[in-house]
Amino acid sequence: MKKSTRYLLIICGSIALALGVIGIFMPILPTTPFLLLSAACFYKGSDKLYSRLMSHKVLGQYIRDFREDKAIPLRVKVSSISLLWITISLSAVFATDKLWLRILLVCIAIGVTFHILSFKTKKTRD
Repeated sequence: MKKSTRYLLIICGSIALALGVIGIFMPILPTTPFLLLSAACFYKGSDKLYSRLMSHKVLGQYIRDFREDKAIPLRVKVSSISLLWITISLSAVFATDKLWLRILLVCIAIGVTFHILSFKTKKTRD
């Protein structure tokens, strides 16, 4: 693989990783697709970065769980949906006075909630 292609994959993987991490705290950004994209870019672009990502105690487990089971742990579902509704509610109340925008925000929250709930719930190992 050309050196420039490797650098481009590393840059794209790093951006996707940053967006995925931000998505953990900002429920409007989808965490899982960005983490999966990051892993794919690092897999092709840098063995070292791919290994570091996959061995990370939180992010690596998150990626492996989703790849293997297409499931999200209950704790993650609850926290994601809770943060989503808190963020959307605060935005709808304090950030705008336009009714159409408030309705749009609620529709987005409903859509994201259904999307999160559409995934299986990962069973925790005791």
